[in-house]
Amino acid sequence: MENNQTYPVKHKHNAGKIVGGVFAGIGAVILFASAAAIVPAGHTGVVLTLGKVSENTLAEGFHLKIPFVQSVVDVSNQIQVYEIDAPAVSRDLQTVSSVIAVNYRIQSAESANIYRNIGGDYEAVILTPAVQESVKSVTAKYTAEQLITERSAVGEQIKDQLSDKVGEYGVQIEKFNIVNFDFSSEFNAAIEQKQVAEQNLLKTKTEQEQAIVIANAEAQKKVIAANAEAEAILAKAQAQADANQLLNDSLTGLVLENKMLEKWDGALPKVNGSDSSLLLDLNDAVGNLPQNTAPAAAQDTNE
Repeated sequence: MENNQTYPVKHKHNAGKIVGGVFAGIGAVILFASAAAIVPAGHTGVVLTLGKVSENTLAEGFHLKIPFVQSVVDVSNQIQVYEIDAPAVSRDLQTVSSVIAVNYRIQSAESANIYRNIGGDYEAVILTPAVQESVKSVTAKYTAEQLITERSAVGEQIKDQLSDKVGEYGVQIEKFNIVNFDFSSEFNAAIEQKQVAEQNLLKTKTEQEQAIVIANAEAQKKVIAANAEAEAILAKAQAQADANQLLNDSLTGLVLENKMLEKWDGALPKVNGSDSSLLLDLNDAVGNLPQNTAPAAAQDTNE
Protein backbone atom coordinates (compact mmCIF):
# COMPACT_ATOMS: atom_id res chain seq x y z
CA MET A 1 0.00 0.00 0.00
CA GLU A 2 2.79 2.39 0.78
CA ASN A 3 4.45 1.74 -2.59
CA ASN A 4 1.20 2.52 -4.43
CA GLN A 5 0.97 5.93 -2.79
CA THR A 6 4.51 7.06 -3.86
CA TYR A 7 4.04 6.67 -7.65
CA PRO A 8 1.61 9.57 -8.18
CA VAL A 9 3.85 11.97 -6.29
CA LYS A 10 6.86 11.14 -8.48
CA HIS A 11 4.78 11.49 -11.65
CA LYS A 12 3.58 14.94 -10.68
CA HIS A 13 7.14 15.98 -9.94
CA ASN A 14 8.38 14.96 -13.41
CA ALA A 15 5.48 16.71 -15.12
CA GLY A 16 6.33 19.92 -13.28
CA LYS A 17 9.87 19.75 -14.51
CA ILE A 18 8.75 19.31 -18.08
CA VAL A 19 6.36 22.23 -17.92
CA GLY A 20 9.00 24.38 -16.32
CA GLY A 21 11.50 23.44 -19.01
CA VAL A 22 9.00 24.30 -21.73
CA PHE A 23 8.29 27.69 -20.18
CA ALA A 24 12.00 28.30 -19.74
CA GLY A 25 12.61 27.48 -23.41
CA ILE A 26 9.79 29.76 -24.47
CA GLY A 27 11.16 32.50 -22.30
CA ALA A 28 14.63 32.04 -23.78
CA VAL A 29 13.21 32.30 -27.29
CA ILE A 30 11.28 35.42 -26.37
CA LEU A 31 14.36 36.87 -24.72
CA PHE A 32 16.53 36.14 -27.75
CA ALA A 33 13.91 37.52 -30.11
CA SER A 34 13.64 40.73 -28.14
CA ALA A 35 17.43 41.06 -28.10
CA ALA A 36 17.83 40.56 -31.87
CA ALA A 37 17.40 43.30 -34.45
CA ILE A 38 17.61 42.87 -38.21
CA VAL A 39 17.87 46.05 -40.30
CA PRO A 40 16.78 45.49 -43.94
CA ALA A 41 18.97 46.46 -46.89
CA GLY A 42 18.73 50.13 -47.83
CA HIS A 43 17.59 51.14 -44.33
CA THR A 44 19.06 52.62 -41.19
CA GLY A 45 18.08 51.33 -37.74
CA VAL A 46 17.16 54.11 -35.32
CA VAL A 47 17.60 52.84 -31.75
CA LEU A 48 15.03 53.83 -29.11
CA THR A 49 16.02 53.30 -25.49
CA LEU A 50 12.89 53.44 -23.34
CA GLY A 51 11.40 55.65 -26.06
CA LYS A 52 14.35 58.02 -26.33
CA VAL A 53 16.10 58.28 -29.70
CA SER A 54 19.74 57.29 -29.48
CA GLU A 55 22.41 59.11 -31.44
CA ASN A 56 23.86 55.77 -32.50
CA THR A 57 22.15 54.15 -35.48
CA LEU A 58 22.39 50.63 -36.86
CA ALA A 59 23.47 49.76 -40.38
CA GLU A 60 21.72 47.09 -42.42
CA GLY A 61 22.18 43.55 -41.07
CA PHE A 62 21.86 41.64 -37.76
CA HIS A 63 22.31 43.42 -34.40
CA LEU A 64 21.73 42.79 -30.67
CA LYS A 65 19.89 45.18 -28.37
CA ILE A 66 18.84 45.27 -24.76
CA PRO A 67 15.66 43.18 -24.46
CA PHE A 68 12.50 45.01 -23.44
CA VAL A 69 14.51 48.23 -23.04
CA GLN A 70 15.57 49.05 -26.56
CA SER A 71 13.66 48.93 -29.85
CA VAL A 72 14.76 49.61 -33.44
CA VAL A 73 12.83 51.63 -36.02
CA ASP A 74 13.77 51.10 -39.67
CA VAL A 75 14.13 54.31 -41.70
CA SER A 76 14.40 53.83 -45.48
CA ASN A 77 17.35 55.42 -47.25
CA GLN A 78 16.28 54.18 -50.66
CA ILE A 79 15.12 56.48 -53.44
CA GLN A 80 11.43 57.22 -53.05
CA VAL A 81 9.01 58.83 -55.49
CA TYR A 82 6.69 61.59 -54.35
CA GLU A 83 4.09 63.09 -56.69
CA ILE A 84 1.97 66.13 -55.92
CA ASP A 85 -0.26 68.73 -57.58
CA ALA A 86 1.20 72.23 -57.31
CA PRO A 87 -0.99 75.12 -58.51
CA ALA A 88 0.68 78.48 -59.15
CA VAL A 89 0.35 81.78 -61.02
CA SER A 90 2.64 82.94 -63.82
CA ARG A 91 4.16 86.41 -64.19
CA ASP A 92 1.39 87.40 -66.62
CA LEU A 93 -1.21 86.23 -64.07
CA GLN A 94 -2.15 83.01 -65.82
CA THR A 95 -3.29 80.17 -63.57
CA VAL A 96 -0.90 77.23 -63.87
CA SER A 97 -1.75 73.72 -62.70
CA SER A 98 1.40 71.66 -62.32
CA VAL A 99 1.96 68.01 -61.54
CA ILE A 100 5.33 67.50 -59.85
CA ALA A 101 7.24 64.25 -59.31
CA VAL A 102 10.19 64.24 -56.90
CA ASN A 103 12.71 61.45 -56.42
CA TYR A 104 14.32 61.80 -52.99
CA ARG A 105 16.14 59.86 -50.32
CA ILE A 106 16.79 60.24 -46.57
CA GLN A 107 20.50 60.56 -45.83
CA SER A 108 21.68 57.76 -43.55
CA ALA A 109 23.53 60.08 -41.18
CA GLU A 110 20.37 62.16 -40.66
CA SER A 111 17.96 59.27 -40.13
CA ALA A 112 17.95 59.63 -36.32
CA ASN A 113 17.44 63.41 -36.45
CA ILE A 114 14.58 63.12 -38.95
CA TYR A 115 12.85 60.48 -36.82
CA ARG A 116 13.38 62.52 -33.66
CA ASN A 117 12.30 65.90 -35.08
CA ILE A 118 9.78 64.93 -37.74
CA GLY A 119 8.83 61.31 -37.38
CA GLY A 120 7.83 59.01 -40.17
CA ASP A 121 5.50 61.42 -41.97
CA TYR A 122 8.30 63.57 -43.41
CA GLU A 123 6.64 63.81 -46.84
CA ALA A 124 3.68 65.75 -45.46
CA VAL A 125 5.79 67.74 -43.00
CA ILE A 126 8.80 68.62 -45.21
CA LEU A 127 8.30 67.84 -48.88
CA THR A 128 4.75 69.06 -49.49
CA PRO A 129 5.18 72.66 -48.28
CA ALA A 130 8.69 72.91 -49.75
CA VAL A 131 7.52 71.78 -53.20
CA GLN A 132 4.50 74.09 -53.16
CA GLU A 133 6.55 77.12 -52.16
CA SER A 134 9.36 76.43 -54.66
CA VAL A 135 6.94 75.95 -57.56
CA LYS A 136 5.06 79.16 -56.75
CA SER A 137 8.27 81.16 -56.34
CA VAL A 138 9.84 80.11 -59.64
CA THR A 139 6.63 80.07 -61.70
CA ALA A 140 5.97 83.71 -60.80
CA LYS A 141 9.21 84.71 -62.59
CA TYR A 142 8.04 83.46 -66.01
CA THR A 143 5.17 84.18 -68.34
CA ALA A 144 2.87 81.32 -69.22
CA GLU A 145 4.42 81.04 -72.66
CA GLN A 146 7.93 80.96 -71.19
CA LEU A 147 6.89 78.19 -68.83
CA ILE A 148 6.18 76.11 -71.92
CA THR A 149 9.19 77.07 -74.03
CA GLU A 150 11.70 77.11 -71.13
CA ARG A 151 10.34 74.15 -69.20
CA SER A 152 13.73 72.57 -68.59
CA ALA A 153 15.21 75.74 -67.10
CA VAL A 154 12.13 76.21 -64.90
CA GLY A 155 12.46 72.66 -63.60
CA GLU A 156 16.14 73.16 -62.73
CA GLN A 157 15.40 76.34 -60.77
CA ILE A 158 12.61 74.66 -58.81
CA LYS A 159 14.88 71.72 -58.03
CA ASP A 160 17.64 74.04 -56.75
CA GLN A 161 15.27 75.90 -54.45
CA LEU A 162 13.69 72.68 -53.22
CA SER A 163 17.10 71.13 -52.48
CA ASP A 164 18.07 74.16 -50.39
CA LYS A 165 14.85 73.99 -48.40
CA VAL A 166 14.86 70.27 -47.55
CA GLY A 167 18.62 69.67 -47.50
CA GLU A 168 18.98 71.07 -43.99
CA TYR A 169 16.66 68.31 -42.74
CA GLY A 170 18.72 65.55 -44.32
CA VAL A 171 16.47 65.01 -47.36
CA GLN A 172 18.40 64.72 -50.63
CA ILE A 173 16.62 65.50 -53.92
CA GLU A 174 17.79 63.05 -56.59
CA LYS A 175 15.57 64.10 -59.47
CA PHE A 176 12.84 66.65 -60.12
CA ASN A 177 10.29 66.37 -62.92
CA ILE A 178 7.50 68.62 -64.08
CA VAL A 179 5.08 65.95 -65.24
CA ASN A 180 2.61 68.43 -66.68
CA PHE A 181 1.88 72.13 -67.10
CA ASP A 182 -1.80 72.90 -67.62
CA PHE A 183 -3.43 76.28 -68.25
CA SER A 184 -6.93 77.65 -68.60
CA SER A 185 -8.98 76.74 -71.67
CA GLU A 186 -8.92 80.39 -72.82
CA PHE A 187 -5.15 80.51 -72.70
CA ASN A 188 -4.83 77.17 -74.49
CA ALA A 189 -7.14 78.46 -77.25
CA ALA A 190 -5.06 81.64 -77.57
CA ILE A 191 -1.86 79.62 -77.82
CA GLU A 192 -3.40 77.42 -80.50
CA GLN A 193 -4.51 80.46 -82.52
CA LYS A 194 -1.05 81.97 -82.25
CA GLN A 195 0.57 78.76 -83.42
CA VAL A 196 -1.80 78.59 -86.41
CA ALA A 197 -1.01 82.21 -87.30
CA GLU A 198 2.73 81.57 -87.02
CA GLN A 199 2.44 78.48 -89.20
CA ASN A 200 0.48 80.42 -91.84
CA LEU A 201 3.05 83.21 -91.73
CA LEU A 202 5.86 80.72 -92.09
CA LYS A 203 4.06 79.08 -95.00
CA THR A 204 3.57 82.45 -96.73
CA LYS A 205 7.18 83.41 -96.14
CA THR A 206 8.36 80.08 -97.52
CA GLU A 207 6.19 80.47 -100.62
CA GLN A 208 7.52 84.00 -101.15
CA GLU A 209 11.09 82.81 -100.82
CA GLN A 210 10.42 80.01 -103.27
CA ALA A 211 8.90 82.50 -105.74
CA ILE A 212 11.96 84.73 -105.38
CA VAL A 213 14.26 81.78 -105.99
CA ILE A 214 12.28 80.80 -109.11
CA ALA A 215 12.26 84.39 -110.40
CA ASN A 216 16.00 84.71 -109.82
CA ALA A 217 16.57 81.43 -111.62
CA GLU A 218 14.48 82.56 -114.59
CA ALA A 219 16.28 85.92 -114.67
CA GLN A 220 19.61 84.13 -114.55
CA LYS A 221 18.54 81.94 -117.45
CA LYS A 222 17.63 85.02 -119.48
CA VAL A 223 20.96 86.64 -118.64
CA ILE A 224 22.82 83.51 -119.70
CA ALA A 225 20.79 83.29 -122.92
CA ALA A 226 21.38 87.00 -123.67
CA ASN A 227 25.09 86.60 -123.03
CA ALA A 228 25.21 83.57 -125.28
CA GLU A 229 23.32 85.42 -128.05
CA ALA A 230 25.61 88.43 -127.70
CA GLU A 231 28.66 86.23 -127.89
CA ALA A 232 27.23 84.50 -130.97
CA ILE A 233 26.56 87.86 -132.66
CA LEU A 234 30.01 89.06 -131.74
CA ALA A 235 31.57 85.88 -133.06
CA LYS A 236 29.58 86.18 -136.29
CA ALA A 237 30.56 89.83 -136.69
CA GLN A 238 34.17 88.97 -136.03
CA ALA A 239 34.03 86.19 -138.58
CA GLN A 240 32.47 88.55 -141.16
CA ALA A 241 35.10 91.18 -140.42
CA ASP A 242 37.82 88.58 -140.81
CA ALA A 243 36.28 87.46 -144.12
CA ASN A 244 35.98 91.05 -145.34
CA GLN A 245 39.58 91.70 -144.37
CA LEU A 246 40.68 88.57 -146.17
CA LEU A 247 38.65 89.55 -149.24
CA ASN A 248 40.00 93.08 -149.15
CA ASP A 249 43.54 91.79 -148.96
CA SER A 250 42.94 89.52 -151.95
CA LEU A 251 41.34 92.19 -154.23
CA THR A 252 44.35 93.41 -156.22
CA GLY A 253 44.05 95.59 -159.32
CA LEU A 254 44.22 92.64 -161.69
CA VAL A 255 41.55 90.73 -159.76
CA LEU A 256 39.24 93.74 -159.88
CA GLU A 257 39.83 94.19 -163.60
CA ASN A 258 39.15 90.51 -164.14
CA LYS A 259 35.94 90.69 -162.14
CA MET A 260 34.85 93.69 -164.21
CA LEU A 261 35.62 91.95 -167.51
CA GLU A 262 33.75 88.80 -166.40
CA LYS A 263 30.61 90.87 -166.06
CA TRP A 264 31.26 93.02 -169.28
CA ASP A 265 28.87 92.31 -172.19
CA GLY A 266 31.41 93.38 -174.83
CA ALA A 267 29.85 96.72 -175.67
CA LEU A 268 31.99 99.79 -175.25
CA PRO A 269 30.53 102.48 -173.11
CA LYS A 270 29.28 105.58 -174.80
CA VAL A 271 31.23 108.58 -173.56
CA ASN A 272 30.00 112.11 -173.88
CA GLY A 273 32.32 115.01 -173.58
CA SER A 274 36.06 115.17 -173.77
CA ASP A 275 36.80 112.75 -170.86
CA SER A 276 37.77 109.43 -172.43
CA SER A 277 39.71 108.01 -169.47
CA LEU A 278 37.22 105.21 -168.90
CA LEU A 279 37.54 104.04 -172.52
CA LEU A 280 41.28 104.17 -172.32
CA ASP A 281 41.30 102.22 -169.04
CA LEU A 282 39.07 99.58 -170.54
CA ASN A 283 41.24 99.30 -173.67
CA ASP A 284 44.28 98.99 -171.48
CA ALA A 285 42.62 96.27 -169.46
CA VAL A 286 41.68 94.38 -172.58
CA GLY A 287 45.13 94.81 -173.98
CA ASN A 288 46.66 93.34 -170.86
CA LEU A 289 44.56 90.21 -171.06
CA PRO A 290 45.80 87.22 -172.97
CA GLN A 291 44.43 87.01 -176.48
CA ASN A 292 42.51 83.82 -175.88
CA THR A 293 40.64 85.41 -172.93
CA ALA A 294 39.58 88.60 -174.67
CA PRO A 295 35.84 88.79 -175.26
CA ALA A 296 34.71 88.10 -178.84
CA ALA A 297 32.78 91.31 -179.02
CA ALA A 298 35.94 93.25 -178.35
CA GLN A 299 37.76 91.46 -181.23
CA ASP A 300 34.91 92.27 -183.61
CA THR A 301 35.15 95.88 -182.66
CA ASN A 302 38.88 95.99 -183.47
CA GLU A 303 38.24 94.52 -186.88
